[in-house]
Formats: sequence, C-alpha cells, structure tokens
Amino acid sequence: MEERSNRNSREAIFASIRGALDASRTLDARESELHHSPEGEGTLPSVVKYDDVSLVELFKESLEAVDGHCIVVENRADVVQALYEIINRLQGTYLKAKRIAISDSPEIERLVNLVDADVDSFAIAPSASEVFNFDVGISAAQAGIAETGTLVLDSSRERNRLVSLVPPVHIAILNASDIVQTLGEALSRLRQSEEVSPIVTLVTGPSRTADIELTLAIGVHGPQELYVIVNNDRK
Repeated sequence: MEERSNRNSREAIFASIRGALDASRTLDARESELHHSPEGEGTLPSVVKYDDVSLVELFKESLEAVDGHCIVVENRADVVQALYEIINRLQGTYLKAKRIAISDSPEIERLVNLVDADVDSFAIAPSASEVFNFDVGISAAQAGIAETGTLVLDSSRERNRLVSLVPPVHIAILNASDIVQTLGEALSRLRQSEEVSPIVTLVTGPSRTADIELTLAIGVHGPQELYVIVNNDRK
C-alpha cells in the first residue's frame, strides 16, 4: 500500500515537471528570438537598448516602482540642498532624523557638514553596537543598475554596510556616470577595480518581507525609507 502511494506521488511530481517544461517552451522560444542573434547557437544574449529614455530616467523609474525615492540634481550644491530638504522633511515625521550616521567616505563627510540641519548627534561609520541608535544612514553608492533601480555598494571603497542597512532611513548619493543598464555591467566594473571587494551589497528599494499570508511589511530587516540623490554633474 505504501509502495503504491510512493509510486503515485512520484508520478504526480513527474507529471508536474513535464507540464512545467511544456509550458516553458513558448517562453524559451520567445527569449531565444529576443536575445540571441540569428547566426547560430552559442552567441551571448544581446543587451536591450532603451533609446527613448536615459539611464538616469530609467533608474529613477525603476527605483520609484519599488517604493524608493529618487532626486536628480545637477551639481554638488544641489546635493547639499537635497540632503537638507530630506532631513528637514523627515524631522516632521515619526522617523525623526535627529541622529545621523554616515559612511567613512571623505566626500560624504564634506557634503553632510555643509547641510545646515538641526541634528542631535552625528557619527562616522559607527560600530555595530552603536549604529542602532541612529535614525538616518548616509553613504555613497558605487554603481546603480537602471533596469531594476538597484544600488551597488562596494565595501572596499567605503565602510557603508552598517549605515546603509541598519538605520530606518538610508540616503545614498550616486553619480549619474556610475549608472549602468544591467547587473552584468555593474559586476564588470567591480572586477576592473584593483582591489577585489570582500562584500558587495545590492539594495533595491526599502527593506520588505511578506509572511505566509502574503502580507507585505516594510522595514522589517532594514531601512523603511530609501532616498537616492543622483548627481547629474558631468564635470
């Protein structure tokens, strides 16, 4: 009796696999048509080009689609102004934004020091035990992926992991020239660096999770709010 039950279970599993494979044939054919050249097999997938939208615009659209906030500015002074406006706005909410933690990037420190905001405490790359005491973490991002609105944070370039993942709000500053189209392009850039990073963090929107009932919760395992300031300065 048990053997028959096991046999029936195996047949049900195999039938499910066969059905999934049959259903995927149409998608496989479509993927091959879209991403492979007609000359023959073995060619690499081509990159889809977005002629009607710039990488900055695509990044902004993708980030906002996952509930992130994106502010595109034109120069360094505008970055400082955007930081001030974000912090000032947050101070009127339950998120407070009175305690600010930043990465150890000298440029981030210079920018934040120019922000004329009323804060209670300020720290550079606080320790793991201290970082939980801060409302906002500010860091740079080493790359942005336009297709998904993803930030790439490279730990070999700055100590950004804790300030980007622990405080309720993360503000990232990204140069427009560092936005690429795909994850593959972003990883290729990292491989060209002289130092191989031990940790690369990919951030796509605020932290989110869903329980077994599919109830979405924001900020359970990381920031509740993500702001990205894209500096479009080409100088």
